[in-house]
Amino acid sequence: MISSNDFRTGVTIVIDGSVWRVVEFLHVKPGKGSAFVRTKLKNAQSGSVIEKTFRAGETLPQAVLEKSVMQHTYKEGNDYVFMDMGTYEEGRLTAAQIGDRVKYLKEGMEVNLVRWGEQVMDVELPNSVVLEITQTDPGLKGDTATGGTKPAIVETGAQVMVPLFITTGERIKIDTRTDTYLGREKD
Repeated sequence: MISSNDFRTGVTIVIDGSVWRVVEFLHVKPGKGSAFVRTKLKNAQSGSVIEKTFRAGETLPQAVLEKSVMQHTYKEGNDYVFMDMGTYEEGRLTAAQIGDRVKYLKEGMEVNLVRWGEQVMDVELPNSVVLEITQTDPGLKGDTATGGTKPAIVETGAQVMVPLFITTGERIKIDTRTDTYLGREKD
């Protein structure tokens, strides 16, 4: 159990059987009446955001999330197979459980798997990945780094906007949080 007085950004609590993460909080002590805590909460499963007010000192169950390092070993049908790097046990996740980050997932990549009990809450990819471009329009003579962008398809099937001078076969670094091109990968 956790008191509303102990809320901090990032604290996870359980409300109505769902896990919510505290995004913002404000302790309010009005001149008249009792103190309260105004919060903005984000649902860990759906991503929806709500604003909720708690009485000062109100206790709620705290959600204890476990994080483990897993390595994506292979894909079988619609399932992605991961191996726990600590116990070497295999586990399977569907594309729906991984979410839109599946577009940057490639074999051999290590990810952080966040669980609440037996339920998978989140799959955290590295902040940046290096992938090879499999398809893009050819660059033309005179294309410069500041000249604009074009779409490119990388080896995992994701589409990223890249500068005009980038060609098929090059390895580029991509920010997985913002889906943006970070630069060429130097060999």
